[in-house]
Formats: sequence, C-alpha cells, structure tokens
Amino acid sequence: MYHLVSAWSVRAPIEVVWEAVYHSERWPEWWRGLESVVELERGDDEGIGNRRRYSWRGRLPYRLVFDMTATRIEPPRRLEGRARGDVDGLGCWRLRGEGAWTVVRYDWHVWLNKPWMRRLSPWAWPLFRWNHDVVMRWGAEGMAAHLGARMAHRPA
Repeated sequence: MYHLVSAWSVRAPIEVVWEAVYHSERWPEWWRGLESVVELERGDDEGIGNRRRYSWRGRLPYRLVFDMTATRIEPPRRLEGRARGDVDGLGCWRLRGEGAWTVVRYDWHVWLNKPWMRRLSPWAWPLFRWNHDVVMRWGAEGMAAHLGARMAHRPA
C-alpha cells in the first residue's frame, strides 16, 4: 500500500470549493488528465453508495480506470470513497476554511492492481508518485480556473 497526499489552497468560500469537489461528474470540464466520469450507481439520498467510474491519464503513458464508491459525506468538509479497479484504495477529500481561502487536502491510500505496475513499483514508485502529483496539480489549477479564483500549493 502507498499513501499519497496532495494539498492546495483556493481563494474561494468552502461551500463553493465543496461544490466543485463533490460534483465529480463535472471534473472532466476543468480537470486535465481526467478522460471520463460515468455514474454506475446513484447511491442513497445523501449520496452514500454512489459509484462512478473514472478514467485518468497523466504525463506517463498509461491509463488508470477505477470505480469509486462514496462511503462518507460530511458537507462541506469531508468526502471519502473506496476505489476498485486498476488500483484499489481509500480516498479522502478534506476541506478547511481559512478566512477567504479554502484549504483542500486529498489523502489517497492505494494498492496497485495492474501486474506490470506491481512488478515495477519497487523501482518505479517515484515515477508513479510524480505522475500522481502532476495530475493533482492539474486538478488544483483547473479548479482555480473553473472558480475564477487564485490558487496556492501547500505542503502536504
């Protein structure tokens, strides 16, 4: 298992940032590297159990496809899900308001399921992490542009 952390700040109210994070069906409009989001199951009235298939491509020449099922939703502060597919894992979005800014943090605990990735991971993990960081930076920049807001990277 690997643990990846991404963090940034957006100069926008937490409720506005929450809407951008929560509505992942709209991410392909502004998140470079996200090829598609397809809803597979609706979930309950609060969204728990909602399952979506994500197809990602970063700088490296491979694609990751996985289904993410919402397991915990606490608007506007926390969104958690379980991934299954090319990677299995647990993802958690955490948002925190700091004055005019919203701090966004994403924790990703992930297992690699693609056989070639598992075989290469002892040596290639720094490249996989770099690719993940690139895609998350694209997300931060895309979110800021989508919201018409300033963005700042933060140490994780």
